[in-house]
Amino acid sequence: GKNICAPMVRISTLATRLVAHEYGAHLVYSEELVDKRFAHCTRVVNKELNSIDFIDAKGMLMFRTIPEEKERVVFQVGTSSAALALQCAELVANDVAAIDVNMGCPKHFSTAGGMGARLLDQPELVRDILTTLRRNLPTETHVTCKIRLLETEQKTAELAKIIESCGVSAFAVHGRYVPQRPREPAHWNLIKSVVDAVNCPVIANGDVLCYEDFARIREQTGAASAMCARGAQWNLSIFRPEGMVSSDDAKKQFLRRAIEYDNPLNFSRFQLREILGYRKALNSTEGQLLIKAKTWDDLAELYELEDVLKSSREKRRRALLRDGDE
Repeated sequence: GKNICAPMVRISTLATRLVAHEYGAHLVYSEELVDKRFAHCTRVVNKELNSIDFIDAKGMLMFRTIPEEKERVVFQVGTSSAALALQCAELVANDVAAIDVNMGCPKHFSTAGGMGARLLDQPELVRDILTTLRRNLPTETHVTCKIRLLETEQKTAELAKIIESCGVSAFAVHGRYVPQRPREPAHWNLIKSVVDAVNCPVIANGDVLCYEDFARIREQTGAASAMCARGAQWNLSIFRPEGMVSSDDAKKQFLRRAIEYDNPLNFSRFQLREILGYRKALNSTEGQLLIKAKTWDDLAELYELEDVLKSSREKRRRALLRDGDE
């Protein structure tokens, strides 16, 4: 059974994925990336960072990966179009292990475009998207999706069987209904009903909040693998078999990787705020300084990582010079 870091908006950047893997995650998902924007991206080899960047039509970074994570990174697309989903998948397929279709996100930015949870009651569109991806992508590129529970067990099982029939390698089930929020308990018993209805591997998601929960949810649902979102958002060392390190240590390790791989500053600040918010520490001195931090220099000073920032900048400068000499 695999322990998996879930797709999280503004969280599942390269830095997060690398740290999750360092602590023990077997697979790591990108955040949901919207097809209409990603389809117009250009693939760029970034020699400064030794990364592969996907840059949108406005010159903004949408997705960054490195060759070392190819065998474990899952690219999640937000889509309501088989043609656009395939266009995105073909652009990124050689750089990732799998393409995942988001069919469970209840947030407005996703559902407003007919994506995410809006797909749950459109089985023929689900079939069209998944079969199009499976038919056209290389066999070594896995195709998966992530759903939520439908109104009844029967409806969820019927959708699960349609998904299975499309030739997916696996699919994830978040054990909550669309209107449910994280503070309401996940229904592990209903994930078990889905597992019992199909033969393909199911990934169980919902209320994995400590390392022991990975085994617990697999045992209680019969799922092949387990996925964690909020637990990882608050402390990425949740994947560590020996037990979690302190929140401060995990936070600092994330920030190191964020500096080294030039993580988007606004996403990095957002993630740090989420961690402090969970610990009810936003009003602390650290929290107030974080809110005021506007640059990487500010963040590096706050977390005593000036040496990491300095060496990362020097490394990039040398890479640029080498590139200029070639």
